[in-house]
Amino acid sequence: MHKTKKIKVGTTIIGGGEKISIQSMLSVPSSDFDGNIKQAIELEKSGCDILRVAIPNKDTVKIIPEIKKNIKIPIVADIHFDEKLAIESVFAGADKIRINPGNISSEGIKNITKVCRNFNIPIRIGINSGSIKFENPNSKILAENALENIKILENLDFKDIVVSVKSSCVRTCIEAYRILNKKTEYPLHIGITESGTEKTGIIKSSIGIGALLLDGIGDTIRVSLSADPEKEIETGISILKSLGLRDGATIISCPTCGRATIDVVSLAEKLEKELKNLNKNIKIAVMGCPVNGPGEAKGADLAITGANGIGFIFKKGIIIRKTQQEKLVEEILNEVKAY
Repeated sequence: MHKTKKIKVGTTIIGGGEKISIQSMLSVPSSDFDGNIKQAIELEKSGCDILRVAIPNKDTVKIIPEIKKNIKIPIVADIHFDEKLAIESVFAGADKIRINPGNISSEGIKNITKVCRNFNIPIRIGINSGSIKFENPNSKILAENALENIKILENLDFKDIVVSVKSSCVRTCIEAYRILNKKTEYPLHIGITESGTEKTGIIKSSIGIGALLLDGIGDTIRVSLSADPEKEIETGISILKSLGLRDGATIISCPTCGRATIDVVSLAEKLEKELKNLNKNIKIAVMGCPVNGPGEAKGADLAITGANGIGFIFKKGIIIRKTQQEKLVEEILNEVKAY
């Protein structure tokens, strides 16, 4: 894994091999202070590590300290066009500033970096395929644009930088990050921008983010969905868990077939819901018939299978209890607590 520089965002570290953090962005209109505060609290509870808020005008800067009073995770101010909003956001308590240098003047960039340096606030250079001056930019153009903007900040003696090069095209995005990863030591914020609705976006984001993480690329992630931001956090956590990059329960369940005589789908969904906030590593298999059930049970910490109204609970591949199917979830949850 390519080890990147450590950047401090509030109390959270991005880069340097530290835990990969999950980000999301408030979706409530910026003028709705109460709605933003409520959503911020909900996102922190759902597992968000770093939270971004759009700051489109001077009035919305005031929301930063109000949100910070209610949550403990770092706040990133998302700024476009007006460098004064970035500077005021720093004074208001923002833990990081996200800018696209392409839409801020060179003098504005100079002013932002000066204030951020004085307050030890990092800057994310956010390059998006839709916001640079090229039509349908390829991966090389995205990466080169990011490197040019890194150089601008470095020439201003500013090096507390996080970088992203996002595209709505999964292949372009992956290739751009691979190029950038070879040419910079700064931590990378990865994700597929404008990935679509919940169903489509989860698929595209899982492919893109997953491919990069398997390459050892990425220090913080954001799943961008046209959906409730809590779905972004839920998906991000699932991606990290599936790659062994975050602790939690892993549910293995068979796709079911005509041999199944227990309701595998219902059992697996109930267990997944009950254990979604578990922070300990445990593998649980839910199997519907004797073909693959015993083998999967051996490879899992705990397992359940059954037939004709009777369920069996396995621990490390050994049957430890027989019970009625309707009690399987309750029984397996008791075993999880004791495990």
